[in-house]
Amino acid sequence: MQQPQAASSDQKEYHDCLPCRVMGGGVFVGLGAFTYLNGHSQLRQQQATILKSGSMFGMRSRQAGITGLAATFVGLGIYRLLR
Repeated sequence: MQQPQAASSDQKEYHDCLPCRVMGGGVFVGLGAFTYLNGHSQLRQQQATILKSGSMFGMRSRQAGITGLAATFVGLGIYRLLR
């Protein structure tokens, strides 16, 4: 009976090609920029409605949410480029 080989020898390490990393990273960075610009633009357009609504989520929390989401996308893009 044969003994199983080590898991590391069974699975080869996966490497992306450079164009795949550049394209994937660029898409995430672009998505982050789009989210930031478009999200803040829409908030400025809807500012009066948001302030009148009396929601517990005011302008600052919404801006922080959009900025955080955009920063996450940009971070994923940079991670994709470097990994």
